This record gives sequence, structure tokens and C-alpha cells, in this order.
Amino acid sequence: MPLQLWKYQALGNDYLVVDLPAPLEELRRLAPTICHRHFGLGSDGLLAFDPEAMSVRVFNPDGSEAQRSGNGLRITATHAVLLHGASRTFEITTQAGANQVDILSVLGPVVVSEVNIGRPSFRAADLPALIEGEPRRVTLETPAGRVHAALVSVGNPHAVIFDEVVDARRAAQLGPHVERHPLFPERTNVQLVEVIDRAHARIEIWERGAGYTLASGTSASAVAAVLMRDGLVDDEVAISMPGGRLQVRRDADGNLVQTGPAQRVYRAEVELADLEGVLRGVSRLEIRPGGAAMPRTFQGP
Repeated sequence: MPLQLWKYQALGNDYLVVDLPAPLEELRRLAPTICHRHFGLGSDGLLAFDPEAMSVRVFNPDGSEAQRSGNGLRITATHAVLLHGASRTFEITTQAGANQVDILSVLGPVVVSEVNIGRPSFRAADLPALIEGEPRRVTLETPAGRVHAALVSVGNPHAVIFDEVVDARRAAQLGPHVERHPLFPERTNVQLVEVIDRAHARIEIWERGAGYTLASGTSASAVAAVLMRDGLVDDEVAISMPGGRLQVRRDADGNLVQTGPAQRVYRAEVELADLEGVLRGVSRLEIRPGGAAMPRTFQGP
């Protein structure tokens, strides 16, 4: 029986959404093929949404599970509104906890929403990172060079890197090494940041388990948290990414709230048996820049 999937994008960060109940473990195993840009549907990950519980699980293209995704939350909210008739205010639960969602506008397949990401933590143990306390910066030695990073958790781990060229090439050079640095036993998301002024910063992103990506809601929130803590920006800042701009503000209680759009792209019916055939033909998969698992060789199904 065909499985229904919906494709959404938020600032170029795209996810496939499946409603539960669904063969979740099979989907997770097939994630490298499903998310593949050439041999599958193509996406930066999978979102498994439970419309009864209003909860979502986030899976990366390598099959690993993320605690939270900011763009994934806004995409899930868009799906909940467009397909399931959700109200203007509700909560969506992830592994990292419940997130308040406020729908600001609905224009055809585009929904603009605010999502409360919660309070950031600068405790290294909360990422986790194998270092004590709340260091302002850590120095990481990598094969691509020495970097200086700020550590922060917004429900998932982030290493925000300063004093580097902020472009896609450098993100792709540093990202894999920082993601898997021994300091981070559960790996980490990586951002290169440039402060433009007190209301605007620009970043490039390497996402844990996905690779180079055009946008990330939790990355934008993590960078905003670090810049606000260090007094480099005000309590509301626009974070520019290759896929677009996300607004992040810090409320009086210290919670971070992000505002941005998400859009439905298409609905697909997929035969998982067909994807099994593709998976058998891929002799080796590895995550490469572009947010997808890329094959070294392909022999056909």
C-alpha cells in the first residue's frame, strides 16, 4: 500500500512529513535513500507527526534522531494547520519538550508562525560537551584548522564559530570535523557567524547528521543566544542564512522566539518496496554537503 508523504520547505530547509501511525523504523532505515537528492525524494530530513498527540520526531538523512528542529517545528505547524485544521495557538512536543506555536498568517500553502524555542543553556554538560562549566569560548583543533567556538544548547547542541570566513566552502571544510570532534560525544551542529550590526547577523550552517544546509531554525536561535549573551546584538535580531532570514527575539523570561515562514511543496505516494530496491543498489552512502546522503557508487536496483 502506498505511503503518503508531504514535502515542505522553510527558507530552503526542506523536510518530508509523514503522519503517524506509519512504519517508522522502516522509514528510518530507508532515510538515506528517501532523503537522497538523486535516488530518492530529496530532503534535509524526515518529520514523523502524531496529529493526536501534537508531537513530532525529527530524523536526519543518516537515520539519526534530532532532539529538535526550529524549521521542522514551523513545518510541522504548517502541516497541522493546512492538513489537520489546527487552531491559531497550540503546542508541538519534540524530544526536547513542548514548544508554543502562534500562527501569524496563512496565505495559500505558506504559513508564517512564531515558535517558542525556550531558554538556551550555556552549560557544556547540556550539549553534552566533555568540558566543565559554561565556557565563553573553546578552542578546537581540527584537520581543517584551529577554531574558536561558543557552545550552546537550544534543546540540541551547537558550536558557534567566530573569526572565520562565513561562506559555504568554509562551512563544508570545517563542519564535518567540528560535528564529530571528540569534545562532542553526541556530535554537534556547527555555525560560522558574522555580526553585521546590532540587529543583523549572517551565518553558514553545517547540520549534524545532514551536512551543509541552507537554513536552520535552531541554528539561528543558537547564534542569536550567543550574540545576545555576549552583548553583540540587541534582544531582537535578524539571522540571515543562504535560504533566507529568520527573526529571533528574547522575551523577558529569557525564552527565544523565532518567526518565519514555511511552505507546502507537494504530496507524494511512495512504495517503500521501490526504495528498498534503490537501497540495495547503493554500495556505499556517505553524508556530503547539500544535506543528503550521496553514493560513492551506484549499480542500479
